[in-house]
Amino acid sequence: MFLAILLALIIGICCGIVTGLVPGVHINLVATLLVSVSPILLKYTNPLVLCVFIISMSVTHTFLDVLPSIFLGAPESANALGVLPGHRYLLKGWGFMAVKLTIIGSFGAVLSSIILFPLFIPVVKYGYGYLEKMMAWILISVILFMILRDKHKIWAVLVFVVSGVFGLVVFSMPQLKDPMLPMLSGLFGVATLLMSLNDKNTIPEQQMTTNIQLKKGMVLRALSSGTISGFITATMPGLGASTAAVISMQLPGSRKLGDHGFMILMGSIGTANFILSMVTLWVLNRARNGSIIAVQKLLPEVNGMTILIFLCTTLIAGCAGVMLTLYFGRLFTIMINKVNYRLLVWSVIGFVVVLVFVLTQWLGLLVLLTSTAIGLIPAITKVTRTHAMGCLLLPVVLYFLMG
Repeated sequence: MFLAILLALIIGICCGIVTGLVPGVHINLVATLLVSVSPILLKYTNPLVLCVFIISMSVTHTFLDVLPSIFLGAPESANALGVLPGHRYLLKGWGFMAVKLTIIGSFGAVLSSIILFPLFIPVVKYGYGYLEKMMAWILISVILFMILRDKHKIWAVLVFVVSGVFGLVVFSMPQLKDPMLPMLSGLFGVATLLMSLNDKNTIPEQQMTTNIQLKKGMVLRALSSGTISGFITATMPGLGASTAAVISMQLPGSRKLGDHGFMILMGSIGTANFILSMVTLWVLNRARNGSIIAVQKLLPEVNGMTILIFLCTTLIAGCAGVMLTLYFGRLFTIMINKVNYRLLVWSVIGFVVVLVFVLTQWLGLLVLLTSTAIGLIPAITKVTRTHAMGCLLLPVVLYFLMG
């Protein structure tokens, strides 16, 4: 049994490398495929082993998926807001520094989530009902705060409303299998890349930064904001890592983090969100993301020993994620200096277009084109790009108000 779990952990880490580095190949896809073939696999192993594979793959993925965001501008939902700051680091020659900052966030989230795991159990058990009733008003407060603090309030409202209505339309399309891919890729990926072309940027020589001066207070604020928002979104239905990014940016002290703190924050959110979703699985027997849904299907009954195995798997996969992200981050840093920037940007845009077409067909391309147009508005009007997260926030608010 031990050897089977160890082998599943190693294979999961290897698969997490692929899902993390290749845009569009998501852990939910692999987890769904695993569940579909599980009747065959269970003839040779048991459900716990398959669950360990999913856990290790998912944790590894949350470390490595920042690399396409920083170097290629191809974000997943958890990293959408980090594209622009990450791109700024790249254009200053600090791409590898940005990678190291997100590693601090991700591994810090692993440690804080495991340490705080027992404390979150009674919070979910006794506070879930109250939090669920208040969530719509919490999000409305976040939205109002985002708009009121912007210098260009009219444009901020316009961007939020347009992106919000667009999100409602996109999520109401039953024939669109993966609405998040074309929508977020256009709003935060292609739009950012097109603006960088307009600025006629070139990628400077990248520095293999070894030392980063960080204030302990700033790191702690970033990690605590990411962990708390990750816990909230891991607990509540309808909330994802993208919403966690918006919430965490409005928490006290988060606005004073600076770019270094923001990258640490972005690194922590996806990892904390996934790990703490296991609290909900254990206490409420409810799954809040694709990987945990797969775990729930494979292992309907979860006990304390199972959770302990999952947390040990998380810690080992997190340690592996640190080393792997550093290794591939160095490779990306070396390779990015050897390519033509404009050619790279157009190649990434072409890749995103092809990927969207393959996975979502012509309807997905229409969504990608529309979301790209909306994503250009914040850059042109100089408003905060966060308002474009209305594509997720407005549907979620209406979900809670109408639910």
